[in-house]
Amino acid sequence: MRIRGAVGLLLGLLCAVEAAKVNKHKPWIETTYHGIVTENDDKVLLDPPLIALDKDAPLRYAGEICGFRIHGQNVPFEAVVLDKSTGEGVIRAKDKLDCELQKEHTFTIQAYDCGEGPEGDNMKKSHKATVHIRVNDVNEYSPVFKEKSYKTTVIEGKKYDSILKVEAVDADCSFQFSQICSYEIVTPDVPFSIDKDGNIKNTEKLNYSKDRMYKLTVTAYDCGKNRASEDVLVKINIKPTCKPSWQGFNKRIEYEPGTGSLALFPSMHLETCEEPITSIQASIMLETNHIGKGCDRDTYSEKSLHKLCGASTGTVELLPAPSTSANWTVGLPTDNGHDSDQVFEFNGTQAIKVPEGVVSTTLKEPFTISVWMRHGPGSREKETILCNSDKTEMNRHHYSLYVHNCRLVLLLRQEPTESENYKPAEFHWKLDQVCDKEWHHYVLNIEFPAVTLFVDGATFEPFLVTEDYPLHASKIETQLTIGACWQGGSARMTQYFRGNLAGLMIRSGKLENKKVIDCLYTCKEGLDVQLPEEVASAVKVEFNPNQSSLSLEGDDIESFEKVMQHISYLNSRQFPTPGIRHLRVTTTVKCFNEETCISVPDSEGYVMVLQPEEPKISLSGIDHFARGAAEFESTEGVTLFPELRIVSTITREVEVEAETETEGEDDPTVQETVVSEEIMHNLDTCEVTVVGDDLNGDHESLEVDLAQIQQRTLEMSSSNVGMVITGVNTMANYEQVLHLIRYRNWHTEALFDRKFKLVCSELNGRYISNDFKVEVNVIHTANPMDHANNAMVQPQFINQVQHASVDLSGHNLMNTHQASVVPSAATIVIVVCVSFLVFMIILGVFRIRAAHQSTMRDQESGKENEMDWDDSALTITVNPMETYEDQHSSEEEGDEEEEESEDGEEEDDITSAESDSSEDEGGEQEDQQGSSRQQQLEWDDSTLNY
Repeated sequence: MRIRGAVGLLLGLLCAVEAAKVNKHKPWIETTYHGIVTENDDKVLLDPPLIALDKDAPLRYAGEICGFRIHGQNVPFEAVVLDKSTGEGVIRAKDKLDCELQKEHTFTIQAYDCGEGPEGDNMKKSHKATVHIRVNDVNEYSPVFKEKSYKTTVIEGKKYDSILKVEAVDADCSFQFSQICSYEIVTPDVPFSIDKDGNIKNTEKLNYSKDRMYKLTVTAYDCGKNRASEDVLVKINIKPTCKPSWQGFNKRIEYEPGTGSLALFPSMHLETCEEPITSIQASIMLETNHIGKGCDRDTYSEKSLHKLCGASTGTVELLPAPSTSANWTVGLPTDNGHDSDQVFEFNGTQAIKVPEGVVSTTLKEPFTISVWMRHGPGSREKETILCNSDKTEMNRHHYSLYVHNCRLVLLLRQEPTESENYKPAEFHWKLDQVCDKEWHHYVLNIEFPAVTLFVDGATFEPFLVTEDYPLHASKIETQLTIGACWQGGSARMTQYFRGNLAGLMIRSGKLENKKVIDCLYTCKEGLDVQLPEEVASAVKVEFNPNQSSLSLEGDDIESFEKVMQHISYLNSRQFPTPGIRHLRVTTTVKCFNEETCISVPDSEGYVMVLQPEEPKISLSGIDHFARGAAEFESTEGVTLFPELRIVSTITREVEVEAETETEGEDDPTVQETVVSEEIMHNLDTCEVTVVGDDLNGDHESLEVDLAQIQQRTLEMSSSNVGMVITGVNTMANYEQVLHLIRYRNWHTEALFDRKFKLVCSELNGRYISNDFKVEVNVIHTANPMDHANNAMVQPQFINQVQHASVDLSGHNLMNTHQASVVPSAATIVIVVCVSFLVFMIILGVFRIRAAHQSTMRDQESGKENEMDWDDSALTITVNPMETYEDQHSSEEEGDEEEEESEDGEEEDDITSAESDSSEDEGGEQEDQQGSSRQQQLEWDDSTLNY
């Protein structure tokens, strides 16, 4: 047994040694493999082919290859053994590959044999080999353009190498299929071409007038001949030939009065045609020379303007608007085209004499002369503006202001003095302004021997001063003239002026200060600019004195354009002068390349100032009333305009929405309606004139409280035709002053009525009120001490009472002359009537009381409401025979007829008032007159005490 055991053990050891000798070698493969696979296929073509060798072959199991193992993370491949005995295998893709996601894959692979038996015991592995597999692309994608559409702008008349470039891309991974090989313009018959790189250019010069825009359809092809999935649209705008200029500039700009400042260039920008700019300058000019005296200013009188500017009193206006108190400019041609600017024209043949007393003969030093002047080309002859010369016998010029060869000359001869030394006599200024045909404001401040000239607010010193002896003593009076110089020796005018003058003033005793001079010259319209903070330091802005022009300078175009967009027009007048103001923008630029630097043309336009709503000045109040004669003769007189009211209105059209009654209509109907709106503004003149005969200074006058006038900074002048109140002030202040105007007449015996007319105006007559006419009637008081037989004069007045004062506003007098009481001139006729009255009193002595009561009832029933009389000062004497006479005429008709026949012979000499008092004895004609008079007059006797 022991022997058998030993043999078995020995055999086992021998078998193990034999088996170990069977699988002695590892499989062998190449170290590197390169493979190719198409993205829509799973088979990989390897180079070299995948074959594993084992030296144990042809032994079964040990010499066979059972498999390949791939090492790597997420490797999309697998290796499969095709033949175990030969070791041949393949690599294939597990899933469909995408070249666009990953073009190449790298991993390692090992081969292993079958071991020593079917269970794979003692299996051996080869070394690891590296496998590189490239995924081949399939042309599965079409080109796609990067932009949905393309747009550009070109200038006409040029041929471009490239207008714009379109670009498409292909999502394929390979070079062949991902490259765009060509582009094509699909739209036929267009003057454009495209190259393989997508550059579009024009094949001929483009014309803006022919086509302003082209629309092209473009497609693309990749190198695999795939066409783009979607074609692209290309828009090419054609611009006119680029011309450097300001763009976005409206040539007509409308300005509505009262709206404040108006932006002139809100959308303006500078077209430089892509030329680099280093600096830019611009000048904006507002041309207002044709408006008034060079621009829009208040058109009040020069005297009023001096007051508004703060000048003290003492100014004398030598060229006033013609009026009742200043009529020496009547007949002198005026320029009526500038909304009442008082401009006088001198054509070389006209001149005026200033009346004596307007200016003192010898001017008190210091003094000021100011004038607005527009004068054309110079003349070799002297042209006199103002001259004070001998009135008779001699031709000496005491002082004068004249133009000679575009020079302004002031002649100022000294009056006789004890010393006969030379003294400055002529002051010469050579000025371009004198002959440029434009309006300029001249002010000469004279404080001998110094003379200072201001022209448009700027100071000028004389370039030449000549001397002369003082004048010789003489008693000859002087004559002040305007527009020429008076030659007393030959009694004629010489040295006529040719041009326009306005606002000629002399102010004696004080010089005009610079503040007043600047105020007089300042325009009410001009240019303005509100600089934004971000560009305030980037652009330099300068104005001229009257703000009719401004200049800009900067180097940044964007900042410069912002400043231009903030330039505005402003007119501060309540009622500006309508019309056109021309605008001009002049621009200069500097470039990096001076040879190609652009030139910007001037831009022109105009501001249209619209017609302002014209105010209607209305005067209203009591226009007819009566007062007792005693009031007219009192020191207070009769107030002419006690309840005067001044109202100014404008009428304008407005759009209103009218409600529609139709159901279902939501849109309202717009209608235009006219509305009247009350406004407030100043007045500068109110004139009261007498209608009819002029005032007789011996017994009548118009008066007003001068302290109240001066308190409101107004002035008053009066003459035999009325009164004029001047000065710029509110309508309320004018109302208060006009309430104070009184009419006095201290001899009213022959006065029955007086009529007056009131007219007010604004802006030197530009807007004039209605004519407000007032008629005042005089009620004569019958005094029983002077007229003992007054009962026969006025039988209507029954009782002697003191009547309360009654306001007669709003009543009309049908015939004020017939309503008047018997004047004192009829005394003779009254005496004739006395005898008749005595006779009538004897007949009616027994019926006085009954006659009185009956008369009162008749008068109350016969009243008609035509007029109320202010009889506060009346003393009424009762005629006790009136009713008696009425009754007596019926009871004793025969006696009445006899009396009437006697009275009829005397009736021809009785006045209308006497006829009224004798209506019962005057026959049929007298009865009709008496009835008419009772209808015209109505007495308020509600307060009478009998």
